[in-house]
Amino acid sequence: MNFDEFSNRISKIENLELPGTASHYKMAPLFRLKELEAGKIIKKNPKRAAVMALFYPNITYQTNLLLILRNTYKGIHSNQIALPGGKVEKRDLNLLETALRETHEEVGAVREQIKVIRSLSEIYIPPSNFEVTPYLGLYKKEEPFVMQASEVAAIVEVPLQDFMDDKKIFHQILNTSYAQNVEVPAFKLNGYTVWGATAMMLSEIKELFRQVL
Repeated sequence: MNFDEFSNRISKIENLELPGTASHYKMAPLFRLKELEAGKIIKKNPKRAAVMALFYPNITYQTNLLLILRNTYKGIHSNQIALPGGKVEKRDLNLLETALRETHEEVGAVREQIKVIRSLSEIYIPPSNFEVTPYLGLYKKEEPFVMQASEVAAIVEVPLQDFMDDKKIFHQILNTSYAQNVEVPAFKLNGYTVWGATAMMLSEIKELFRQVL
């Protein structure tokens, strides 16, 4: 979809009710749903973080979604596909400030040129004890993205039509740092498996988009 048309339609999302946890659960791993049902997931003074779901035009002015591949490191979210963003720092005035700052640091997006449409439903990530607030933003991308090499291994540019395609959703058996041989629902985007909290956040965005696109 042409980016100008997309931008005009997306502005309607500002007034829609958020699908919330119902949309998150559609892409939640089965073991996580069982933990929720059993009341085993309890927030323990979670750390705060914010991410940005950034939509922008590609070279032919068609709409893309920006994802990143995180570097391999000693941590729970090592080598995973994610939305740009990160944890709150003391200098941040609020969570939106965190999302804008981290997006600039990780991919070079000029924060003043990001049009923030709205915040989305928070999501709690038990393994890392983070509560994450996603934001939805539009970016005209007049300059190429620039990776922060210390944190980002690759920039993943996903066409809107692929993101909205239900055939891109599948199930896969994965081994993680905290669970072995677990079946998870996931998106297959640009050859990458997108699962967990990122997939859950994308699920809510996709449900909102279906109401306006």
